[in-house]
Amino acid sequence: MRKLFPFLFILIISSSCDALMQIAQEGQSMSEPSESEIGAGIKEALRVGISNAINRSSQENGFYGNPLIRIPFPPEAERAASTLRDLGMGKVVDDFIETLNHGAEKASAKASPIFAEAITSMSLKDVYGIWRGEQDAATQYLKLKTNDQLKAAFRPVIEQSLKEVEITKYWGPIANNYNRIPFVTPVNPDLSDYVMQATLDGLFTLLAQEEAKIREEPAARVSALLKRVFGWDS
Repeated sequence: MRKLFPFLFILIISSSCDALMQIAQEGQSMSEPSESEIGAGIKEALRVGISNAINRSSQENGFYGNPLIRIPFPPEAERAASTLRDLGMGKVVDDFIETLNHGAEKASAKASPIFAEAITSMSLKDVYGIWRGEQDAATQYLKLKTNDQLKAAFRPVIEQSLKEVEITKYWGPIANNYNRIPFVTPVNPDLSDYVMQATLDGLFTLLAQEEAKIREEPAARVSALLKRVFGWDS
């Protein structure tokens, strides 16, 4: 029996040390992340969110098949669309809408390098503002930093897509004649502007969704760093 005492004593001491180490580790994980961790974590979260958003939007029917971001016929020109349908050109209108959305899908694939550059240029102040900001703080940051560059990258893709549908050659006269009607809200005869803005809005809508997931859902934090930065006080 006496031979067991040293063994039991060592076992108790060992267990106590393990428990103390676990408590220490838990205490460390509960501490606020360091500046370097926050900076790396925010940038990783942006990369993950951007990748997911672009993959969703740029796939076939990424816009057209998603009611949340699907681009409709220009709302201010619905009367023009109704007139075309009344003239038996409903399929042309439908094909036109589908083409607008496929153009947006092609354009959104061009966003990755522009977003990557914006992430690289982030300051410590930007990082902390995003970390402690609203649920879409990162999305709003990217919108502010990349809007002009995205428009420049999107325009040629969208313009090419619009050329592929026959209705585009009618759009200018339709818009101009419609705008001559008294008391109507004028429509923009340049469809590329409309589609480009709708593409940007859709892409940032998806990015905001991805950002919210990382902030709110532990399962969306796909690395130890994201868990540390976004889960330390949750």
